[in-house]
Amino acid sequence: MLRRLPEAVVNRIAAGEVVERPAAALKELVENAIDAGAGRIDCALRAGGAAWISVDDDGAGIPRDDLALALERHATSKLAGDDLVDIRTLGFRGEALPSIGSVSRLTIVSRAEGAEGAWRIAVDNGELGALEPAARARGTRVEAAGLFRAVPARLKFLKSARAEYLAAADMLKRLAMARPSVAFSLEHDGRRAWASPAAPDPLARLADVLGAEFADNSVAVALEAEGIRLSGHAGLPTWHRGTAQAQYLFVNGRPVRDRLLQGAVRAGYEELVPRGRFPVLALFLDLPPDRVDVNVHPAKTEIRFRDGGRVRSLIVSALRRALAEEGHRAAAPAGFHRGGVGAAAAPLMGRFRPGGTAAPPLELAERAAVWQAPLDPALAPSAPPPAPESPETVDLPLGAARAQLHDTYIVAQTGDGVVLVDQHAAHERLVLERMRRALADGRPPRQALLLPEVVELDEAGAERLAAKAEELGELGLVLERFGPEAVLVRETPAALGEADVKGLVRDLADDLAEHGLALALKERLEDVAATMACHGSVRAGRRLGAQEMDALLREMEATPRSGQCNHGRPTYVELKLADIERLFGRR
Repeated sequence: MLRRLPEAVVNRIAAGEVVERPAAALKELVENAIDAGAGRIDCALRAGGAAWISVDDDGAGIPRDDLALALERHATSKLAGDDLVDIRTLGFRGEALPSIGSVSRLTIVSRAEGAEGAWRIAVDNGELGALEPAARARGTRVEAAGLFRAVPARLKFLKSARAEYLAAADMLKRLAMARPSVAFSLEHDGRRAWASPAAPDPLARLADVLGAEFADNSVAVALEAEGIRLSGHAGLPTWHRGTAQAQYLFVNGRPVRDRLLQGAVRAGYEELVPRGRFPVLALFLDLPPDRVDVNVHPAKTEIRFRDGGRVRSLIVSALRRALAEEGHRAAAPAGFHRGGVGAAAAPLMGRFRPGGTAAPPLELAERAAVWQAPLDPALAPSAPPPAPESPETVDLPLGAARAQLHDTYIVAQTGDGVVLVDQHAAHERLVLERMRRALADGRPPRQALLLPEVVELDEAGAERLAAKAEELGELGLVLERFGPEAVLVRETPAALGEADVKGLVRDLADDLAEHGLALALKERLEDVAATMACHGSVRAGRRLGAQEMDALLREMEATPRSGQCNHGRPTYVELKLADIERLFGRR
């Protein structure tokens, strides 16, 4: 037999969608304060928020006659009409306060702007109290005590107080990142845990949340097209984390978790970040409200775009453009920090861009041509002689080559320091960029092998390569089946120079096994080019001459993204002379 559920039970069921943990309750209360125009928001928690939550703001306040109404479900001041498309506030459902009040003892003390005094009202797990006069300045203070005490089944699913506090702190910082003009503070169990004053610009707030090093290791992102605007800062490809937790994405000032946006970020950093690592960034997407649906879930963290493809394209383009404009700039390797002795290994942080004033593009191209030529296999086994003194090259961003260490690292002298270059990592990036340019110009030039290379594989691997032989030929790799368990390679892309043909072919066979034969290689051009570049680069352990080393440095200066290899690792670090002197106590 059907029956109507009691109102208190209905409210608790609804509250489960809005307030599943203390962090969600805090989020709703802070969003209300932001919508009220607050310039300061002070938050406090006890036992991770399960025992007590407080949010105090200096916003517009709630008029006396609206306090009781604010605790009724679906009562809101944020929708001027009934249009759920034109939403310009964080909250709009009118569910937060009644939901929290149905699973806690909720107290509101508020003084509206221009009112003679403040008023207080409380609701105890759904039981509404009387309206009473109170004392406070303009704004609102909301307290929620004993969250879920009347719902033991929900209470036992909460995590530890520490875990709940961390979730609440992360949520508050996400909201703070989108509102740099608002001052925020957070206390936990009576201790000040975090505070950020009103910031003069978005980057200052991002530094408060992500750390001061983020400003030094990030680039500005800005692009606007067809009414969609993207802004924010993205970490350099060498500045990454083991999880995506440090990727902050906002749509119209609202923190969201959206697969489309996350996929766009991955595409923007393709071939720049090692697999299993995630760049650090904060991106703010603004678009007309009618082009995004935020009314998907009561928690309001899920959204849908009217034209997701256009949004994705904008993000990918903006990220690639911003990272490319940084030229060879790389982030500080782990363990190297500014300040004190540890600052000695901070990399070159200058913003040299290809074609800049350091050297004319033509001159750079001429010097790079030396490096693009095949390496001389008859290099003497002794250490290469140092390059002649040349103020012209010393004053260039990556300086003049002076020596090679362990047949792997190039030591270069700059005008005010020393640069250490990983020759294989650097050349790998240069080869990839050459291949990209060749592919963009059409069919890349090929070089015939003097003696065709026979590469032995398992039968399945040979079959996969033979099936893609025509497409591989269009990319410059000409091969054919050679018996049941081998292929014969006749030509390779000219950009690879003296490539490791066997290693390249075997990696491509493995790559085809992972992705299958259904996907055309042209659709995965970047992956294939990166695999080829890895096997066409000068290896660690190869002895180089002074002219070759200098040519490598010049081409790095002229090549976008040369600060990191194809796998996201840094290609060089720099020691400033002042930092070296500090290490030896000369400063």
